[in-house]
Amino acid sequence: MKFNTVAVVVRDEKKAMKFYHDKLGFRVTTKWEHWVTVTPPGSSVRIHLCPDSRPEKGNTGFSFGVKGVEKLEKSFRKKGVKITEPVTKEEWGTYFMFADPDGNEFYVFED
Repeated sequence: MKFNTVAVVVRDEKKAMKFYHDKLGFRVTTKWEHWVTVTPPGSSVRIHLCPDSRPEKGNTGFSFGVKGVEKLEKSFRKKGVKITEPVTKEEWGTYFMFADPDGNEFYVFED
């Protein structure tokens, strides 16, 4: 697994994207409606600019990427890791979510 994204709550993702790009020199890596990410120079970790809303209860805003997301979910289940959302395929990606013993949830996306 590798670290993919960190969520940052912003009032307006388009204005935030412009600031991070124009002022800080970050690269715009994803530009979908309600899913804008920017990447600092020299980094592979993206910042997800979340407009005006905190992540749902338990969601840490952190995500990981892995090749073989279904295999990893099965492995986690066998080890007793709590899967809070099974592998789900969406037009924007395939993912599952898991929680640590304190209820902190993390996304794992297919790379």
